[in-house]
Amino acid sequence: MKGRIACWMVDMLRLGFSLLALLVLLPGPVSAEGDARRIVAVGGAVTEILYALGEEGRIVGVDTTSTFPERALREKPNVGYLRQLSAEGVLALSPDLVILEAGAGPREAVASIAAAGLRVERVPTGHSVAELDEKVRRVAAAVGKAREGEAMAEGLMSAFDRLASDLRDVGPRRRVLFVLSLVDGRPNGAGRDTGADAVIRLAGGENVLADVEGYKALSLEAAVALAPDVILVVSRAGDDALADPLSVPALAATPAGRAGAVIRMDAGYLLGFGPRTPAAVRDLAARLYPDRGLEAAHGR
Repeated sequence: MKGRIACWMVDMLRLGFSLLALLVLLPGPVSAEGDARRIVAVGGAVTEILYALGEEGRIVGVDTTSTFPERALREKPNVGYLRQLSAEGVLALSPDLVILEAGAGPREAVASIAAAGLRVERVPTGHSVAELDEKVRRVAAAVGKAREGEAMAEGLMSAFDRLASDLRDVGPRRRVLFVLSLVDGRPNGAGRDTGADAVIRLAGGENVLADVEGYKALSLEAAVALAPDVILVVSRAGDDALADPLSVPALAATPAGRAGAVIRMDAGYLLGFGPRTPAAVRDLAARLYPDRGLEAAHGR
C-alpha cells in the first residue's frame, strides 16, 4: 500500500513539473489596447512619437534608427537595425507590445515575433502627409493615447498648412538635387516616391529627378543636364562619404556646384517622417528661400 502511494505521489510530481514547463513555454497574454507595459519600438518615428506622448517609461527596447531623442539609444536596449531584427533579441525583453514600422524585417523575424503570441502593431512608414497623420494616430491608439495622438496629428497638419500658405506666392521654384550617397564615385540622386522627393515638394522646391522613380546613379553629363540650383545632402553618424559634395566632379560641374549652393541637414530630422517633420520642412524652405523671411523652426 505504501509503495502504491509513493508511486502515485511521484506521478503527481512529474505531472506538476510537466504542467509548469508547459506554462513557461506558452506565450504570455496578449495585451489589450492601451494596457501594454513593456513596449518594443521599431522605427525611428515610432520611438519619437512615443517619447512625444510621454510614454518613454513603457519602452523596453528600440532599434538603431531611433536616433531621436538622442537619449533613446543610451537608455533603452537596442534590438538591432530596422530591417535586420533578431526575433530572439526582441523576445528576450519580454514585451507585451511590439510596434513596427512597415518595412521592418527580415520577414522571418517578424513572423517569429508574431507567432510568439505577442501583440504586434504595424504602422505605415510612407512619405506623405496622409501617412504621417495615420502613423501618429495609430501609434498613439496602440498605447491608449488616441485623444493625445489626434491632437498631435492635428497640430502637425496645421503646421504643414501654415507653411503651404507661406509659400503660396514664392515665385520660381528652386530646382533641387537630393544626393543620398555615392555609387562607384557617382552621386545617387533621389527621384519620385522617395522621402527626399516628398520633403523637397513640401518645402516648395522642385525635384530635378522627379521623372525618375526611386534612386538613380548619375553620370557627370546627367548631373549637369539636370541643372539644379541647390544640392541637398544629409548627414548620418559615422557616414562622411559626402562630407564635401563639391569634391565630386558630377556635382561641382552643376549650376549649384559652381555657386556653392549646398544644403546639408540631419538625415533623421529631414527624412524621418515623425513629429519633427513639419519643422524640418520649414527649415529646408527657409534655406531654399532665404529672402522670404520664413522663420526657421530649428528643430535639430
